[in-house]
Amino acid sequence: MSILVKNGIIVTSKSCYRADVLVEGEKIVEIAEKIPANSGMTVIDAKGKYLFPGAIDVHVHLQLPFCGTVSSDDFLTGTRAAAYGGVTTVIDFAIQTKGSTIREAVEARRKEADPKVCVDYGLHAGVTDWNERTKKEIGQIVESGIPSFKFFMIYKKQGWMADDGALYGAFLETARHGGMVGVHAENPYLIDMFTDELIAAEKKSCYNHALSRPNFTEAEAVKRAIYLAEQTNGNLYIVHLSTREAAEEVYEGKLKGVNVYAETGPQYLMLTDDKFKLKTGHLYATCPPVRSKEDNEALWEALEQGILEVLATDHCAFTSKQKAMWKGDFRNIPFGMPGVETMVPIAYSEGVSKKRFTVNKLVDLISTNPAKLFGLFPKKGAIQVGSDADIVVYDPKAKKKLSAKTHHQNIDFSPYEGLAVTGYPEVTLLRGKVIVDKGEYIGTPGEGKFVKRNAGSTLE
Repeated sequence: MSILVKNGIIVTSKSCYRADVLVEGEKIVEIAEKIPANSGMTVIDAKGKYLFPGAIDVHVHLQLPFCGTVSSDDFLTGTRAAAYGGVTTVIDFAIQTKGSTIREAVEARRKEADPKVCVDYGLHAGVTDWNERTKKEIGQIVESGIPSFKFFMIYKKQGWMADDGALYGAFLETARHGGMVGVHAENPYLIDMFTDELIAAEKKSCYNHALSRPNFTEAEAVKRAIYLAEQTNGNLYIVHLSTREAAEEVYEGKLKGVNVYAETGPQYLMLTDDKFKLKTGHLYATCPPVRSKEDNEALWEALEQGILEVLATDHCAFTSKQKAMWKGDFRNIPFGMPGVETMVPIAYSEGVSKKRFTVNKLVDLISTNPAKLFGLFPKKGAIQVGSDADIVVYDPKAKKKLSAKTHHQNIDFSPYEGLAVTGYPEVTLLRGKVIVDKGEYIGTPGEGKFVKRNAGSTLE
């Protein structure tokens, strides 16, 4: 089947130009100023619209057991919502349990995902049991198409936390195979101390979630992870960076030549800790918490300057009923918020339309940089001949108000309720097939594929 996308403005990291795009099967086979249509083609007229390479959300948690419940978006609802939002690839996590192998975690996760996914997906290996057996698995896991490994510097009670020795060893071993270590960087000892002090003072309200995790608890952990990466010549990726101070540590690390990269998410650009003072403040609790307006602005600037290379969501949805499990004690809130469906519209409206960065920078942040860093480029992350035909026809003039009443994420509230955005995806193609057309999902659950990723990837 052939699809001809005509008259669109192709957006790359470096330029914008009008061209037609011919798709045959799953691939882009021709890009030219004018490609004649024939009777056997499906023609999509994209006049006045941008053509983005499909967005890649490298940080989602679908049907994740956490905080005594399971995140409300499964691999069906979460990836279908992604498609509505112009996201054609997600990377979730296969989290090892104590005593098991990484391979067992990957196999279990794929059984959950493969029958349901509406877009393509990859996995990070979540390492929680660092030992000689796990160390010996690293090369095999990289060869299987999973070159990124997630370590948690917190969550000791959940059995997930890695100490500095484990991180040091992981940096050394993954670097041998061209792999990347991603870290959730917070200092658990300080957080536990502040939490104990607050509880002793009978301060359990939602705002105390923010007070228990001041900015420096993230910045210190980021600095420590960077130092370990420097000493091992390892490859470090900081997930969901939330503070100005942590961004400064990443910048300093880059100046020293450390292989450090970082992401932030829309929640850290758009929301502030004032939300925790609301009656519904617990709905906004995630980890690390949303911060101040000053942090918001510092992170927008860090994205524009290239200090942070990736925009990702940490999509981990819990319904208001699940969030109510907190029962007035901030320690018991299921941490996480939705975001996979709204990431691209928010980034375009608040970033491009408000002139915080260019549309080329947007494509870098949501597609090209993620593809390069995580071993998908040029299969993904580009509109060029030979690449997968993951294409988003994006209407820069569309007007929409974000709302739980109209989104497709399996959750009954939106952190961005009522936010007016300019620009919205109109058509989403996944490997040459239209899966969303003018607000209607017309794909088939299970047609997404597991994507093997390459090791040794950089932004070069």
